[in-house]
Amino acid sequence: MPYLACVETLARLKRGLKGTYVSVEPFHLFRYLDEQVFRFNNRKMNDGDRFNMVVREIVGKRLTWNQLTGKEGETAEVA
Repeated sequence: MPYLACVETLARLKRGLKGTYVSVEPFHLFRYLDEQVFRFNNRKMNDGDRFNMVVREIVGKRLTWNQLTGKEGETAEVA
């Protein structure tokens, strides 16, 4: 990848993250990057079409709070 294209790609990513989120946690960075890649790859679609595509893809899938926060497999402490 030519240098200028790389710089432009990183600048676009930085603008997308700073313009959307208050803070980006390193633990979830791959999720933020996946979202930005999805938006870029589907940039010619309008928001409604992108939303409908995502909803069709998530049917039957489940993400629990413990999976999202990285606490899967931990036991709750009883006070």
